[in-house]
Amino acid sequence: MFCNSLALRPSAPSDATALDELVREAFGRPEEARLTLDLIAAPDWTLSLVAERKGRLIGQVLLSEIGAPVKAAALAPLSVQAGYRELQIGTRLVREAIEAARKAGFDAIFVLGDNLYYERFGFSSAKADPFRIEWQGSHFMVLELKPGALKGKRGKLVYPSAFNP
Repeated sequence: MFCNSLALRPSAPSDATALDELVREAFGRPEEARLTLDLIAAPDWTLSLVAERKGRLIGQVLLSEIGAPVKAAALAPLSVQAGYRELQIGTRLVREAIEAARKAGFDAIFVLGDNLYYERFGFSSAKADPFRIEWQGSHFMVLELKPGALKGKRGKLVYPSAFNP
């Protein structure tokens, strides 16, 4: 499988230019690239994982700690270069991010995205309903990393300031 030939690793400061180009191309606009670089540079807990092939970045996922009634992270953005989509690179990045969040002791991961894509990892919009955020809706989902961690929990989520320029 193609994605098994990739190197996945934490991003490095020297990746900044390549990350900017990758995320701009993946989203077709600069806002997500700015968000990515701002979150990586912020003092808050952030994990940036990149997929590299032959020395070139072709994918990236970001996890950032958020304020919540439980220890939680936001997964955003997820970027895969257009020519490499449909090759399971995003899937591998998301799985690695989920595992990294588990190892770091997080209870949950929140994401705003395509339901069909993220539900296959266990994300649920119904479980996210008790949590308040300005982009609330059916595309806002949560993955419970520890069974029962979200039971009876509700409240406002506070994302890093980079999400609100």
